[in-house]
Amino acid sequence: MSKLGLALGGGGARGLAHIGVLKVLDKEKIKISAITGCSMGAIVGGLYSYFKDAGQVEDFILKAIKEPKFENLEIDSLNTNKIKHDKNYFDQLINYIGEKINAIKIMGRVSYFDEEITDKIYEMLPDVPIESLKIKFSAIATDLISGEEINFTEGSLRKAIKASSAIPGIFPPVEIDNNFLVDGSSSESVPVGRVKEIGADRVLAVDVSRCLKVVKPAKNMIDLLYRTEDITSYHLSLLRLKEADLIIQPKVKQLSWADFDKAKEIIKSGEIAAVENLDKIKKLVHRNVYLLGMGQYIKKLKGYA
Repeated sequence: MSKLGLALGGGGARGLAHIGVLKVLDKEKIKISAITGCSMGAIVGGLYSYFKDAGQVEDFILKAIKEPKFENLEIDSLNTNKIKHDKNYFDQLINYIGEKINAIKIMGRVSYFDEEITDKIYEMLPDVPIESLKIKFSAIATDLISGEEINFTEGSLRKAIKASSAIPGIFPPVEIDNNFLVDGSSSESVPVGRVKEIGADRVLAVDVSRCLKVVKPAKNMIDLLYRTEDITSYHLSLLRLKEADLIIQPKVKQLSWADFDKAKEIIKSGEIAAVENLDKIKKLVHRNVYLLGMGQYIKKLKGYA
């Protein structure tokens, strides 16, 4: 019997497209044996492994982003896609001064949001052992001390997700077992290889990394962080996706990681992408394991050519 694994990539709000993909798989009664996620992929994948129902994941996420504790973060203010260019001189001056003051304040910290605020957000997630989940699950995080990639296959689901989605500079690093962990996308943008480690023999990857466009030089620290994350994610995705048997790329690449106000639209994009690739997904599920292995071997040879 085939063991389909999902590799769910990071991308902030863009990663909500994973929910749409899962909704289609649920509707088609396609069994998932294992999920590995990083960043938003870890959040969605972890919740799906807990609920084993995409509709419940969708309800949970949509309710969570409407919670005052989430809305009070004002993540929308970090969205570079929504910069207004029609402000008068006085408004521009006030904003400029405000940015300078905020920049000075956070220079002495490791993140934009502090530990207390971050903890309140992640309190919404279920705190259960990963080993107890209904579907095999793992979450990718990156250790700032050693630079190594950590694949959480056991322990607290909440802590693993928190570490995997700790966007550098935005959320504080998470300390687990003497490791100082940040967003898994720093080392593994779409964790294809890791999902095979927890039992998958074929991998469907969902890539929601942002398009890499030529842009103007960064004007501030936030712009710089966004740009470096985009570059890293783009090149890592190209490398990691070569290991996947099938790749789905929902049409969300033009969106910002902070576009949570477009949640329903993003989820719908995931559904559309899954439906468009449904025949390929079904063929992947039913493909002979020996033929699949041969195809993976040929892909590796081409990769080394």
